[in-house]
Order: sequence, then structure tokens, then C-alpha cells
Amino acid sequence: MGVSLNFAVAEEDLLLDAGDDLSLDLGESSADTKKPSDGEKVDSEDAHAALFYENKFPSASTCQTCHKKHYEQWSASPHAYAQMSVVSNSMAGTMLKRTGGTIGDFCYRCHNTVGMNLEEDLFMSSMDRHPTSREGITCVTCHRMDKNYGKVGGRFAVVQGDITTPVYGPTGGEKLKEMRDNPEVRVTDDPDAKGRKIHSDAKKFSYMSKPGMCSTCHSVMLNNGMRIEETFTEYKRSPAAQRGETCQDCHMSKEQGIASGYDFGSAATVGGIDSPPRKLTNHSFAGPDYSLIHPGIFPHNPEAQKMATIREWITFDYKAGWGTDKFEDSVTKSYEFPKRWSSIDDRYDARKVIDLQLKKLDKASAMRKALLQKGYKLGGMEVSESNADGIDFKVEFVNGTDGHHAPTGFERVVFLQVTVTDSTGKAIFKSGDLDPNGDLRDLHSAYVHNGELPRDEYLFNLQNKFITRNIRGGEREQVLGANLSVDPLPHVRPATLSSLLLGRPLGGRIHRKGIPAGQTRWADYHVDAELLTGTTPPYNANVKIIAGMIPVNLVNDVKEVGFDFNMTPREVADNLVAGHQVLWERDIDVTQVKTYEKLAK
Repeated sequence: MGVSLNFAVAEEDLLLDAGDDLSLDLGESSADTKKPSDGEKVDSEDAHAALFYENKFPSASTCQTCHKKHYEQWSASPHAYAQMSVVSNSMAGTMLKRTGGTIGDFCYRCHNTVGMNLEEDLFMSSMDRHPTSREGITCVTCHRMDKNYGKVGGRFAVVQGDITTPVYGPTGGEKLKEMRDNPEVRVTDDPDAKGRKIHSDAKKFSYMSKPGMCSTCHSVMLNNGMRIEETFTEYKRSPAAQRGETCQDCHMSKEQGIASGYDFGSAATVGGIDSPPRKLTNHSFAGPDYSLIHPGIFPHNPEAQKMATIREWITFDYKAGWGTDKFEDSVTKSYEFPKRWSSIDDRYDARKVIDLQLKKLDKASAMRKALLQKGYKLGGMEVSESNADGIDFKVEFVNGTDGHHAPTGFERVVFLQVTVTDSTGKAIFKSGDLDPNGDLRDLHSAYVHNGELPRDEYLFNLQNKFITRNIRGGEREQVLGANLSVDPLPHVRPATLSSLLLGRPLGGRIHRKGIPAGQTRWADYHVDAELLTGTTPPYNANVKIIAGMIPVNLVNDVKEVGFDFNMTPREVADNLVAGHQVLWERDIDVTQVKTYEKLAK
């Protein structure tokens, strides 16, 4: 596999200092110049190549012909977004660059198993990847796994073959055989025959319904021995595991995040005929991730893919109102559209697709919030002092799940935002507020670093942080856990001592802040007397739990290799902050000493 850094990088300094508006145009992907221009036909060689790869790893678009419900659930999921994530791709590219390519396919083997099986370049634009490759954790990623690989960090083989090749599932092929033998269905499992194709078999792979299946990618260790994601390890020690509940019982059940049982019904519809009813698992996989990219290209949508290419979709300015009566009735003749969208009919057709896509994203957002509300909860609150010397109070943060830490994984931003106001509504105290870049006021805020804003000394943020060891001793907190190399040719050096024997990596560690399953943590706050305005009480504290995906400073740290889909750092950062969700909110009177019990929710 090659290491091809194909995203264009601006020549100028890209540091997002205080006052920088982040509006830095990275230009088009260098691979963009190699693609056909608008309206130009793909040549026969490309068409044969596409067919060749489809016969090795069928796309989810092919699977949705019969499995529409599963496809709809999956299409807007974090699994479907895994390879389309602009930040994930740039983070992987940055790590490849800083280590001279020596980390290999470490990131992609989970985010893009099919692409690695196809031996695609490690770092390239998703616009140039095979359609199945850019589907991330797609149908064949799981349903063409035929071995128990264990905790291999995604490095596993996907069984190759066209749609007639056997698939793998937890129950076997009894229902499939009933459909194939039904004379009314009219299907064939002969790849060379004409007619509607069907899998030749569905082989029983009981490992698929076990938590170990999830550990393949959700238990991640760096090549220096540092554990960056321990979701499976946390689960194994949890009360949920002791009860026998699996990852699938919570994350593929009727209600995401709760072991609420499974739906029952038809798993496929072939030629208008439903398959025999069976247990149905939910493939929405709601989680903390959300899309930052153009809705024309995500969620995955066969109709959108037929209408325009990715490069064409990202030129469709849906925010300006293209394809709406309001815009089209007022647009002037001098307005210049890209060639693909010069027709008003095409713009109206595209708007219908966009509206549908936005509804899917709204539904996914609602599911994400519902899931996160189960994991992050406001507990009790206590005011211990309130007088002329100041106000002291504390807030309880509860891990509402007993299946793993909250948050689990790494780089997740979950914080308390606390604002104290006087009787006039004037804010006299803030913690958990954002700087102009969209960062919390911690050590990685450019505004705090430059001395333009004070560090938030009361910040309660559950984001894990990388701590790396310096050559001459001491440690430093970094956004990405890559040691700064003094060698002109950076690479990952082998450890001089066994990390397994020591029980820890030599070069760094992770400061874990997640709350263990079923446990709580208190956040303490103090409002200095000098901040009290002297107005007539009461003083009110507004408390919110806010969940994001990743910090904006990570965007700053990986922008050196550019961003996919021709996005600028400003666009990525703004979309990140726009995706923040207020999970819970509560107002308390902090004028007098008082204990507030946990709300019943």
C-alpha cells in the first residue's frame, strides 16, 4: 500500500491563533485535477474497474435493493460515516506525515477495512475511493467476516465475491433458503445466470452476536502500547457484562442505549415478497459522531449518487436556497451557476434530495441526543456557602450507563457549562463557555495560549488528554499523541523495553477523565466576592451538560494536510460547534445554602 498525501495544503501558515477567523481555503484535492470535467463520460476502462471491484466487495447500495430497512438505518450512522469523516481522514494523514508513514494503515484498517483489502493508498481523497470503500463500516465489513479475529484493531480480511457469494450472520441460512426455494420469488444464486441475484448461502457465524465482535475495532492500542480506546475492556468489567448483556443488546436494540429487546419482522423484501419474520437488529448505531460534510454526499443515498458526482454535489449551494421558490423567483440572470446546476429543473430535483437528506440527518441527531442523554445525566446539586465572602456550590455528573465509561473512546468533548447571573440577569461567572474559535478555555485554546482570555480554572470537561514524555524528562499535554521527533526523518521508534512487562508505554500516557460505569463525579465552583454585584438577590446558576464530537483544537492540529471535499478549517470548525447538543439543563438558586436532589428523569 502506498502512502499518498493527496490533500492540497495552503502555503501560508495555517495556525489558528486568537483573531484568526479560520477561513483558510485549502483549494481542491490534487486528485481532483485528474477527474473528468462536468459532463465528461467515464471511459470504458474505469467502468470495467468499477465492475471488477463491485464483484469483489458489493456496495451497500446493492444490498439495499432487498434490505431497505437496514440500509436506511445504516446510511446515516457513524459506521457509514467512518471513511467520510473529514477530521478522521486528516488526523490519519497528519499522523502518517509526522511518523514518516511508519504507522501504516493503523487508522484506516478500522475506518476503511474494504479500502485496505483493496490496497488503496492510505491517505487519499474519499472522492477518489471505490464506492464501497468510502462506505466505511459497510455491509460486507461485518457480513463477510468469517473468522474470530479478536482484538486486532480492524486488521482482518473481508471475504471477496459478488452478491451471490455466501454471507455470514448469527442465525444461519434457514430463512434465506425459504426465500430461494419460493417459486414466486424468482431469484438465482448463479453469478453467470440472468435474473435477480441472491446470496447462495447465509452461513452461521455466532461470533457476530457476541461482544468480542465489537472488540475487533473498539479496543484500540497504539503500536507503542498506549491504549487509546478501551470500550471493550471497560465493558468486560461492567455490571452490564456481569448480567450477561452484550454490546448488541444495547446498541442494536429497539431503543438505542438500553437493553430493550429486538424488533421482529421481515429482514428482506425480494421482488415485492417479504422474507419470513425473524429477529431484527437495529443498524443505526447512534453515537457521539455527526456529519460535518455536504448533505448531498452524506447520508449515503443511491438516488443522490445517480444524480451527481461528489465533486458536483459539493458545488450545490443548498444553504443559499438553490432549488427553492424563494431563491429561484428572485435570482438574476447574471447569477453564475456551475455547469452541472445551470438548469433550474436540476436544481429543483437536487433540492428534493437535499430536503430528504436533511430529514435523515435530523433523525440521526435526535437519536444521538436520546442515546447521550442515557449516558450523561445531571445528578444532585449542593450550595455550601452563599454570603458576602462568595458563593460555593457543586454539581454531580452521573454516568447513566453501567456498560462502559462515559465518555468512552478518546477526544470526546462532554462538559458542564455553568453561568451565574444576578437579579438583573447580568452574567457574573462563566465556566464551560467557548472562545471565538469554538474551543473551551483550556490549555489548547489559542486565545488562552496567547493571553487574550483567561484559562477556565473551574472547567469540568470529560475529554481524555494525551500526555507525552519529553526527551529530557517531564511531560507535556498534546492534542495528538505523537512525540516530537528530533530526527530529520521522523519515524516511530521501537521501545527499548517491553511495554507488556512494564504495563505501560514508555513514551506517553492518556489522562483519562471518563466516569466508570454507573459512577458519579462532582464539579466544584466558587464565585469570588468581588464578582458579586451587590444587587438584591437571588443569584441564579444555570447548569448545562453539553456534548460535542471532538474539540476544535484538533482541527487546528491536523489542518497541515488539508481537509477532504474541499472544506476549509473554518467550515469544519463551525460545523463541529453547530453539532453541540445541550443534553440536560437546570437552574438553581445559589443565594442560600441548600441541597438539590437529582431530578427524576
